[in-house]
Amino acid sequence: MTTSDVTELTDTAAGVDRAQVAMKSRSYWATVLERLRHDPVTLTFGAILLLIVLSAILAPLLAPHDPATASMIRRLKGIGTPGHILGTDETGRDMLSRLLYGGRLSLFMGVAPVVNALIIGGALGIFAGFVGGWAGMLVMRAMDVFYAFPSVLLAIAISGALGAGIENAVLSLTIVFIPPIARISESVTTQVRSLDYVEAARATGARTFTIIRAHVLPNVLGPIFIYATSLISVSIILASGLSFLGLGVRPPEAEWGLMLNTLRQAIYVNPYLAALPGVMIFFTSLSFNLLSDGLRSAMDIRL
Repeated sequence: MTTSDVTELTDTAAGVDRAQVAMKSRSYWATVLERLRHDPVTLTFGAILLLIVLSAILAPLLAPHDPATASMIRRLKGIGTPGHILGTDETGRDMLSRLLYGGRLSLFMGVAPVVNALIIGGALGIFAGFVGGWAGMLVMRAMDVFYAFPSVLLAIAISGALGAGIENAVLSLTIVFIPPIARISESVTTQVRSLDYVEAARATGARTFTIIRAHVLPNVLGPIFIYATSLISVSIILASGLSFLGLGVRPPEAEWGLMLNTLRQAIYVNPYLAALPGVMIFFTSLSFNLLSDGLRSAMDIRL
C-alpha cells in the first residue's frame, strides 16, 4: 500500500469521525427534521394534506358558488362544464364548492374525536401505567370491554342510539378511539416507570404529579401522539361511513360521506362525478396515514 493510499484512508476515517461527532452533537429535533427532509414520500403527501387543509379553511374564498344553491336545470352536469369545473350534483349544486366546504366537516369529524380520545385515553393510560396495582388493572379491564366489539359496529351502535348529528357522531368515535390510545399510553408509561431516572426522582421524595409532569410525560407523548395521528385516517373513514349511513351529518350540509350517499344513484349516469367525494376521502386518509408513518420513522431514535 502506497503512502497516498494510507493518507486517503486516514482522511476518510477522519471524515467519518467528524460526521459521527456532528450527528451526535445535533439536537434531536434537528435530526428529525433532517430525516423528514430526505423522505420524499412524507414530504409529498404532507404537501397534499396541507393543500387539502388549506382548501377547506379557505373554502369561503375559493368556492366559486354557494354550496347550498340548487338548480334542477343544471343537475348532474359533467366534469368540465362551463362555470362548474367539477360538474354539479343531483340537485344542481356546484361540486367544487361542496367538496371545499365538505372538507371542513370531514376534517373536523376526523380530527376532533382523535383529539378528545388523545386527552381522555392518554390520561387514563398514563394513570394506569404509572400507578399500576388494582387501580390500573381496573382501568385497563374497563378498556378491554370495548375491545369486545368491532370499532365500526360500536360506532354505528352508539350513533344509532344517540341519533344522527355531528355532535353524536364525534362522541361515538371518541368512545371508539379511547381504548386503543389508553392501551398504548399504558404500555409506554409502564416502560418509562421502571427507568433509573424515575426511580431516582422517587427516591428524592418528589411527588407523583411532579414525576409524571417532569419525567413521564416528555417521554410518552411522542409515541402516543404518533399513534393518535395514525388514527385520524381511520376516523375520517368511519365518520364518512356514519354520514353515508345517515348517522352523521344531516342534509343539506356538505360532507364527503353524505355526498357519497346522495350521489350513489348518479353512478349509473355520471360515475366520475359520483366518485369525487370518495377520491377526496381516499387521498386525505392516505396522506394522514403516510405522514404518520414518516413521522414515526423520523422520530425513532433507534434508526
